[in-house]
Amino acid sequence: MEPLLRRLSRPNYMALRRYLLVPLFAILFAPNIQAQAPAAHPTSTPYAGDLGIFEDPGREQRLQINHVMDLLHIKPGSTVADIGAGGGWFSVRAARRVSPNGRVIAEDINPKYIASIADRAKREHLANIEPLLGTPDDPKLAPASLDAALMLKVYHEIAHPQPVLVNLRAALKPGARFGIIDRNGNGADHGLNEAVVRAEVENAGYRQVARFDFTKADGQDYFLIFEKR
Repeated sequence: MEPLLRRLSRPNYMALRRYLLVPLFAILFAPNIQAQAPAAHPTSTPYAGDLGIFEDPGREQRLQINHVMDLLHIKPGSTVADIGAGGGWFSVRAARRVSPNGRVIAEDINPKYIASIADRAKREHLANIEPLLGTPDDPKLAPASLDAALMLKVYHEIAHPQPVLVNLRAALKPGARFGIIDRNGNGADHGLNEAVVRAEVENAGYRQVARFDFTKADGQDYFLIFEKR
């Protein structure tokens, strides 16, 4: 290299030196642009008790679940995921909305709840409900299969939200909507602050497209809608 540099004129020498040094400085001093995972926060122990507590006759009116489905663009023929379905309270209502050609994937990580949903679907003659056993890190949904998804009062129970959100994102079709209904809290009290939820979801490759607070009159619940970026 040195003999070559000696044979160069000074202008050419200076140009070559800049050509060699600029990439080196760029490598040494480039900022770290890797996305940082959100800090861990407390999570609530997933409910594993009597599913009857979710069947309060006034719940549908309090949550205005038909309006929720309207905002998620759930209509006849849609494929919908009920993430953390529990006893299938939302799955049943979504299945009636998407009939006759749509389907509802009722996902949960509790095998007893999956069995209960399967029994309920048979009992209520809803053949378009498909119970699905997921894992704490992956809801096991088929890629690009969903028109909409909802987490109804379950996000605060997810111990590893980033892998769950990334796997769910892969299951959404372009333009599909993903809704989260939850309440403000510290994570361990069956709620999680709205700002924390939004930051975690956006970090996983989504953008927020809407925000509502009509799902209860206590001023604590929020309803966030996302689409994937």
